[in-house]
Amino acid sequence: MHPSRLRLVGIGLFTCIGHLAFYGIWSQWLPQPYENAWVRALVAASSMVYFSIGWRRDFGSVGGGRWFTVVTWLQLPWFFSWMYLMNDGNGVWLASLGAMILIYFHFTDWRLASAGLLAGSAAGVLSAWLVRNGELLWPSTEHLLIIVFASSMGLLLGMSSANLRRVRLVNTLSTMGVMAHELRTPLATVHLLGDVLRNLAQQDNPEVRRRKLEDLGTRLQNLVHGMNRHIDMQIANAQMMRLPREQSSIRASDLVRSVVDNFPYRTSRERCCVSVHIQRDFHFRGAYALFAQVLANLIKNALHALASASTALCPGDLRITVDARRQRGRIVVADDGVGIAGDLQSRIFEPFYSTQAGAGNGLGLSFCRNVVEGAHGRLTVHSQSGMGAVFTIDLPLDRSEAHVPPHAPLSPDPCH
Repeated sequence: MHPSRLRLVGIGLFTCIGHLAFYGIWSQWLPQPYENAWVRALVAASSMVYFSIGWRRDFGSVGGGRWFTVVTWLQLPWFFSWMYLMNDGNGVWLASLGAMILIYFHFTDWRLASAGLLAGSAAGVLSAWLVRNGELLWPSTEHLLIIVFASSMGLLLGMSSANLRRVRLVNTLSTMGVMAHELRTPLATVHLLGDVLRNLAQQDNPEVRRRKLEDLGTRLQNLVHGMNRHIDMQIANAQMMRLPREQSSIRASDLVRSVVDNFPYRTSRERCCVSVHIQRDFHFRGAYALFAQVLANLIKNALHALASASTALCPGDLRITVDARRQRGRIVVADDGVGIAGDLQSRIFEPFYSTQAGAGNGLGLSFCRNVVEGAHGRLTVHSQSGMGAVFTIDLPLDRSEAHVPPHAPLSPDPCH
């Protein structure tokens, strides 16, 4: 739920020492009907996984999360269910079982905890049944009521915690949207300064000075256009929990060409590295402004990946393809940049997770996925480190539109 190095190491210490200590308590000080040194040692040894995950550089990785899930499932629902049945459901292990349920819902997402509790309980019952050759003392009605109550309270607390995190995220994003909106006022002033510089360049000035003034004015206005585009993205990010439902029919080729032509490239070389290929055009339903921001964000990320590759940009380094087949349309954005490591690909769509250290807030791809899924589509990525990345927007076709020509003509190439 809240991965951090200190938290994971603390969990490892608590579970390792706790299992060894309770073995001594339940076997020597306050003897219980059943204890097993080998099982206790096995569960205590499994706590080393928490240390391993905590000591890694990326302790929030997908692999670390899976190991955390498996070990926590073993130590909590399976072990406690098994020990409860092996001790014939006595009072000590009934209390321990109830505490385990609440702890499990605190450690993991409530959906994962619900599934894990059912699976762990079933595995615990099967293990105890096998060890005792089918002779089990099943929980009484009173015990079942207590277990159901603990499970219900754990589920309620887990869902409440999830809602609280969602509210905090919405408030954070709303604040970001307000701040982004307030930036428009100083940017409007900068835009006016660009106009002033360009007007001064038209006066009786030497040719060299005139060109410098025009270039400076153009650069200022391009900067303002780029910042306004970023502000639009941040405001849209602030509303990603409540995206508008208004949809219209969008022609994929028109969308791609408009975004590519109006994107605030930093240099002419950046513009010339982008190539558009319309193989088979199609219509889909969605919010045009939002999908334009999605495509602009994918282009921005691709250009950043190309810049990080430390090689000169060449025509075709960033390819945008429009195609349709099997009642589905696709917009593919492919680049020859630095790529994305395999263990990061499943995390790049998480809010606030960014592979661009210091260069992004981690909301762009999360916003893109929400917009695409809101139109009943899918956004996927295929990449290898150092081999570029391919982002695919897969969308259902809009059947209400007329037939689209299979090969729409390309607009003139501005680089030639």
